[in-house]
Amino acid sequence: MTEQTEGQRHEADGADKSSTSVVDLGIYRQSLDPLPVTFHRRELDAILWVYGRMVGEGDWRDYAIDHLKDKAVFSVFKRAGDYPLYRIEKNPKLAAKQGAFSVVATDGRTLKRGHDLKQVLKVFDKALKAID
Repeated sequence: MTEQTEGQRHEADGADKSSTSVVDLGIYRQSLDPLPVTFHRRELDAILWVYGRMVGEGDWRDYAIDHLKDKAVFSVFKRAGDYPLYRIEKNPKLAAKQGAFSVVATDGRTLKRGHDLKQVLKVFDKALKAID
């Protein structure tokens, strides 16, 4: 058996050192599995403010947050086992067109859509009613 240094063994095994390159791990991970769309802190604050108000009025009781590849969804429920009453969605692909934010009802109707989340959330403001 002849003695070889560590570098000589790799060359003898057929490994070509010129084919190796440095890869940025962050870029590599994003190419394999892109990061999901998420709500930013200020967006989540605005949504939770409306949620807290509606819970205080007794209209909503539970919520769920989903971060998907193409959109983020905040769903609100009357009861935990039901279908969501409303879905507040953030879809960045629609940001240049109709607006990234939308409120969708249980039946799939889009109640309001826009570029500014606070304006979109005004769909939950109750209108003042005249008392006879």
